[in-house]
Amino acid sequence: MTGQGSEGTFCLVLHSHLPWLAHHGAWPVGEEWLYQAWAHSYLPVVDLLRRFADEGREDVLTLGVTPVLAAQLDDPYCLRGLHDWLGNWQLRAHGAARGLPDLAAREHRASRWALEEFETRWRHGFSPLLRSLVDSRVVELLGGPAAHPFQPLLDERLRAFALRTGLDDTQRRIGTRPEGIWAPECAYAPGMEAGYAAAGVRRFVVDGPSLRGQTWAGRTVGDSDVVCFGRDLEVSYRVWSPKVGYPGDPAYRDFHTYDHPSGLKPSRVTGVHVDPRDKKPYDPDLAAAAVRRHAEDFVDVVVARLRSLRERHGRALVVAAYDTELYGHWWHEGPAWLEAVLRALPEAGVRVTTLRGAVEAGHVAGPVEIPPSSWGAGKDWHTWHGPQVSDIVHGNAEVQRELLELDLSGPVRDPVADQAVREALLSLSSDWAFMVTKDSAADYARYRAKVHADRFAELAALCRTGRGSTGRGHERAAELRRVDGPFGHLDARSL
Repeated sequence: MTGQGSEGTFCLVLHSHLPWLAHHGAWPVGEEWLYQAWAHSYLPVVDLLRRFADEGREDVLTLGVTPVLAAQLDDPYCLRGLHDWLGNWQLRAHGAARGLPDLAAREHRASRWALEEFETRWRHGFSPLLRSLVDSRVVELLGGPAAHPFQPLLDERLRAFALRTGLDDTQRRIGTRPEGIWAPECAYAPGMEAGYAAAGVRRFVVDGPSLRGQTWAGRTVGDSDVVCFGRDLEVSYRVWSPKVGYPGDPAYRDFHTYDHPSGLKPSRVTGVHVDPRDKKPYDPDLAAAAVRRHAEDFVDVVVARLRSLRERHGRALVVAAYDTELYGHWWHEGPAWLEAVLRALPEAGVRVTTLRGAVEAGHVAGPVEIPPSSWGAGKDWHTWHGPQVSDIVHGNAEVQRELLELDLSGPVRDPVADQAVREALLSLSSDWAFMVTKDSAADYARYRAKVHADRFAELAALCRTGRGSTGRGHERAAELRRVDGPFGHLDARSL
């Protein structure tokens, strides 16, 4: 075994996020999206972290959980929905037994484990589990602004409100306030660090090109003490990039090919251009061998990168960051690969820690000026501000203008005003523009942006005319809150 940390420091950051999906359709997007990610990513990744905690390991990885996702993972409606979904998964496995016995047996075992895990540990929501992971220091938690807006396109007043609301929400759920955030879409505009400092945020993540590839240390931003960490694309893209990565290996389970009678996935990738009808059956032994091969390759890549950085800069830090949903949902074998890597890196002499741990170890240089940037295509803002989404950009600007013109003051909380702000935040989610630009359920995304904007406009009109204080106004606000109800502590007066 190589000396602990002799090769350098590695930080894995997982960003967990889905937009508000509860009560907004089921298939092919909507609640089905939530339940698939929950069953196939959140359950196994949290199980992995819990086992590391039981072993006494600390600072294993940095876990971002957006407030809007946390709200769904604690929501009684969503908890009941997942329980039903897991039971249906097991029934689908039983239904496949006659025609696909091997697949049915695997899916039965997987669904049984998921049901037991959910019923044993998750029935009271995610927050109790997350709090135990944070309190044991196995993870550092990153928070974020409410409803995951594209912050550079927000008015500064609304940007501060969304961030404060999101951090407050996380503190209420787990008892501590995150010191770091995952900035939605890694989006940055010059000066945002001042707002972060005012909110108590001490560190955040940007994409590597935002630091012109100089990701070998955290950097203080501008004249602030806020530290940004850049995603090392040379290492991160080894796992997943816009074009290549381990999940595309022929041995791994194919995400896109279904047995339509059961809805289960019987095939392996086989080849990039292979027709679904010609894909070969999934073989768990072949997949397990690929996991071992790719874990070894990733460790070799990290060690080589750290050695190169140390030669050039005298210090060595690699930050690799991914969506949590890659592990298990999109890449079936991802959780197994994740565990293999997190166990193998220390054996190879790499110190595995969190962004907090990197700061404590002195991996901070400074200062740096960051240009307008994101982790989207082209590393700029066009995914959220380009011509394909001009209608959404215009609609978002109108929502912001109307919201900031409302008189939200008053001696007591107003449920109509609170719900109006809640609908405005949901309409401003960055997900809708992203889905349109990427042509991924674009009609659904446009509908979601519009329906929340329309609901906001309806409630705003009630506030302006004084009809929000009537019984009908309160009834309408309560009706909408039953379907769009995250951030129950939200007080419109604080805007």
